[in-house]
Amino acid sequence: MEIQFCGGARTVTGSQHLLSINGKRILLECGLFQGRRKDTYERNKQFLYEPADVDVMVLSHAHIDHCGNIPNLVKHGFDGPIFATAATVDLCQIMLRDSAYLQEKDAEWVNKIRKKKHEPPVEPLYTIDDVEAAMPHFVGVQYNRSFPIAPGVQLTFRDAGHILGSAGVLLEINEKGKHYRFGFSGDIGRKNMPILRDPDLLRDLDFFICESTYGNRFHERDEDIEEELASTVRRVVDDGGKIIIPAFALGRTQLLVYLLHKLFDQNRIPAVPIFVDSPLATSATEVFRHHPECFDRETYRIFLQDNHDPFGFDRLTYIRDVEQSKALNEYKDPCIIISASGMAEAGRILHHLKHNIGNPKNLVLLVGYAAEHTLARKLKEGYDEVRIFGEWYKVRCKVKSMDAFSAHADRRELLDYYALMPPERLQHVFLVHGEEEQAIPLKQALESKGYRQVHFPKLGDRITLSG
Repeated sequence: MEIQFCGGARTVTGSQHLLSINGKRILLECGLFQGRRKDTYERNKQFLYEPADVDVMVLSHAHIDHCGNIPNLVKHGFDGPIFATAATVDLCQIMLRDSAYLQEKDAEWVNKIRKKKHEPPVEPLYTIDDVEAAMPHFVGVQYNRSFPIAPGVQLTFRDAGHILGSAGVLLEINEKGKHYRFGFSGDIGRKNMPILRDPDLLRDLDFFICESTYGNRFHERDEDIEEELASTVRRVVDDGGKIIIPAFALGRTQLLVYLLHKLFDQNRIPAVPIFVDSPLATSATEVFRHHPECFDRETYRIFLQDNHDPFGFDRLTYIRDVEQSKALNEYKDPCIIISASGMAEAGRILHHLKHNIGNPKNLVLLVGYAAEHTLARKLKEGYDEVRIFGEWYKVRCKVKSMDAFSAHADRRELLDYYALMPPERLQHVFLVHGEEEQAIPLKQALESKGYRQVHFPKLGDRITLSG
């Protein structure tokens, strides 16, 4: 058995891990790498393997850094099945179409500049047509059902509790007369978070590829999140300002809407307008409504048992139309605007930041992970001036970060996970989907607990495993 780390190695984007088992090639994830523009296009265009040689793909969830390069994979020759949960398949329908739209628009914008410089045009990474060609490859399956995906390989999805439909991947492998339990964490969710069930953790593994996004960070306590959000909203509204929230269209937006709905019903925040300005988030919310089987007991108790919509109430407006989105720039009264993308690298959020970061009354509320070199990361790190659409803007607004919203397990929760896998059983751990400052301290903590082979692989590394 061999693993090649083809993405998501020493970074939090572009997840791709290629397994070779019993002569077959199984690809775990095919995510879009996100970072500096000059690096991004070529890195996503080129694969470290031949796509046509991959036999089957397994997808843990529908975030774009895990699924976003699938159309390009199919375009370059992959012709096998893509196994994912039913909710993930539904979400990929909208996530990948939106990604293709952005790829086409991005290429259009770049080509206008290149034309002025008499440079040849660039092609989008993939198009809507490429997405339509990829979608028939998806196969939706249920949690906790074991089924064969290759000779000697059984796949089971466990609920990861990260976003709707997210899964930890268990591969039960028979190779050369030996039996192995191979785990891939995908992205690990957290206990006691609203909407979704708690993670159903993998256990008793021999080999484990595990995310390390927050391997050296502790989140704020869950019980504080509602009051901190409520007090933040009250304070900004009292000052007459707006709250601008860059939020991932899938997962984070629905969590925010759920909590704001709850706080509004409890009279803990004032009756200010709330706008979700993202066609993608609006579509993703519809998919949430169609998959209540993924919700936890609290969501049923507070909303569903009385047929209330957890994602809709009278102060909330979902915006698809471009002109309605533009009209928000002229809105002078206090309000909350939630818009994608979560790392503030593309989409309508850039327009809202452009028009609002210069006002000291306003607040930019960061509620998710911000990768290196992204606009969200620069705001989080306190840059005085940032570049938006090629122009420089002074940051005069307040900026606040709330890690408690994170859908990723923190250091404590990750270490609790490993308690289910004793060191004498777990032969190899591979830490992925994490930057060095997070993964290395986690690696050291695991080694101090007796785990013998803890790796932090580089892009392109190949490792051969045997029992």
